[in-house]
Amino acid sequence: MVVGYNAGVQKILIVGSGDVARRILSRLAHRARVYALLRDAAKAAEWRTAGATPVLADLDDRGSLQRIAGLADVVLHLAPPPGEGRCDTRTRNLLAALGKTKSLPRQLIYVSTTGVYGDCGGAPIDETRRLNPESARAGRRVDAERRLRAWGGRHGVAVSILRAPGIYAADRLPLERLQKGLPALLEADDVFTNHIHADDLAAACLAAMKNGTANRVYNVVDDSELKMATYFDRVADAFALPRPPRLSRDEAARQLSPVQMSFLRESRRIGNRRLKNELKLRLAYPTIEAGINEALARRNACSS
Repeated sequence: MVVGYNAGVQKILIVGSGDVARRILSRLAHRARVYALLRDAAKAAEWRTAGATPVLADLDDRGSLQRIAGLADVVLHLAPPPGEGRCDTRTRNLLAALGKTKSLPRQLIYVSTTGVYGDCGGAPIDETRRLNPESARAGRRVDAERRLRAWGGRHGVAVSILRAPGIYAADRLPLERLQKGLPALLEADDVFTNHIHADDLAAACLAAMKNGTANRVYNVVDDSELKMATYFDRVADAFALPRPPRLSRDEAARQLSPVQMSFLRESRRIGNRRLKNELKLRLAYPTIEAGINEALARRNACSS
């Protein structure tokens, strides 16, 4: 089943009010009625000015979510899971609220993470790879995916899962890390890393609205095939910053926090064939270099 955006979608609910959600809104505000679920009332005016109708509710408070039942034809779920526990209680609360009425959304798109694959030893993989979450946060993402797909199957809602890696943009590059001189791994210990520009992730959400298939998973990654230290080096070179020192894995573990080290333990090269062939998305930033060049051009324009 394919649900087309052009097939009369009128009302869209965005859940998760971060940077990518704002980029989506900028592309939708003139084409549909967009509701934005907000926990912070202080942000309501900003979202209203941007073209959305704010809906004040909290995914951690199931009672506050009653007003979203029957509200939208399409739900874009970009909210992260809670910071602890084995389950994504926020997604469960969302689904409970959406199910309070017979007027269910026709489509739900969930932005998950490629962390659900765990460490693949640098192997090339696609969406058929067995899930192997190695962190608690990735485990909560797997819980959310399974709940959403089961719920969609029971209720006839077309659920599409978009698995995204490290999201970057002009204002989301590791410049602070480089300025602090935090280390990267030696070549022998380094991991392959995957990226997507925030604009391309926003575009992928819209492509899924138009071309997404029910109960289908899509890796939303660019065409780059880089190890992490190489990525840091390219950003450093572009912005005239020192390249990070390279350490062995054991040496890095003594200097970095457990959270920082968690991103240096998983290596995978993720393919994006479904993204291109099925969602028919043409990436605006197909490589890291394209995104870095755009960020550099923006900085130079601001300083001139």
